[in-house]
Amino acid sequence: MKYTSTIELSRSALRQNITFLKNIVGKKVKFVSVIKGNAYGHGISEFVPLAEECGIDYFAVFDSKEAEIAYEVKSEKSDLMIMGMIDNDDLIWAVERDISFFVFDLSRLRQAIKDSKQLGKKARIHIELETGLHRTGFEGKQLRDAIKLINQNKEYLEIEGVCTHYAGAESIANYVRVQKQIARFNELKEMLKKRGITPKFYHTACSAASIVYPETRMDMVRVGIAQYGFWPSEEVKMNAFLSKRKEFSERPLRRVLKWKSTVMNVKFVEPGEFISYGNFFQATQKTKIATVPVGYYHGYRRSLSNLGYVLVKGKKAPVVGMVNMSMMLIDVTGISFVKKGDTVVLIGKQGKHEITVASFSELSNLVNYELLVRLPSTIPRVIRK
Repeated sequence: MKYTSTIELSRSALRQNITFLKNIVGKKVKFVSVIKGNAYGHGISEFVPLAEECGIDYFAVFDSKEAEIAYEVKSEKSDLMIMGMIDNDDLIWAVERDISFFVFDLSRLRQAIKDSKQLGKKARIHIELETGLHRTGFEGKQLRDAIKLINQNKEYLEIEGVCTHYAGAESIANYVRVQKQIARFNELKEMLKKRGITPKFYHTACSAASIVYPETRMDMVRVGIAQYGFWPSEEVKMNAFLSKRKEFSERPLRRVLKWKSTVMNVKFVEPGEFISYGNFFQATQKTKIATVPVGYYHGYRRSLSNLGYVLVKGKKAPVVGMVNMSMMLIDVTGISFVKKGDTVVLIGKQGKHEITVASFSELSNLVNYELLVRLPSTIPRVIRK
């Protein structure tokens, strides 16, 4: 059975993005592909093998369920880290499979040591430090207790990383706060060294920090949104181009994702008639309407009613009336020969026109990240060249 829409992933776009980003961070810095949120809507199961084809061998997820999905599809040579939620009862599963994970509280640290003893195998941990985001991370007495516990149990722990996360590196408004975090991390890094804790990797940089703050690249970067072809913000994009580095061509990042559907039905509506639910849109002339089997259930926001556009036969067609749960209506009055089965592009290029994720963001007040992760995992993902 065919699904109502399809998401295509471009191998060539991803390869270009990764090459570009690796050139920025340098050959000595480990590149970690962040695939939380179902690989930012691209699909973990489909994206991981594709990324491996493009030279990636380290992935980061948020939780243990995402780790389970990634573990099933990744190659044996690829590493996997859990940056957020994993229940203490599930730590033994991760230790057994050499999956590393962040530790930011004593309970998780103690359980990791216990599971390591039980398995006779070291737990691979990343010590997360609180530097100013005030979300997760060791600080104060808890950090001192963690250091003591780690030093007492070194035979059961492999210190894969020491890390933190910045409070909005994509915005110049957070510049002072990020600088304070960088300084604080460096202080704590030296303190840990003096107490005998030296990891394999120091890592703090997300996509934005990797581009804007060179000093944050350290041994490893955790790149999310940029690898998929999206700038973390317009500020980061401007910073990149103003730097005049040779790596920044006219379009160094290419969107990996394309979202397509088809015309389900075509009909004419007489002048004065209301279209779809309520009185949200009234035809002012004889109007040719096409139905597309995608709605807010599929991630196409209701707030795009009477605002959004799609592409049909290489031309822009406005969304008219209220976006329904499972379908939307588009005005194809000015587009010749539109018929059932014609391709409809929701995100992507067709002919001379392009519907970008940024255009959705501008119309619906969603950031790129939020719109992408709303794309249901049930939509098929297919790989294209």
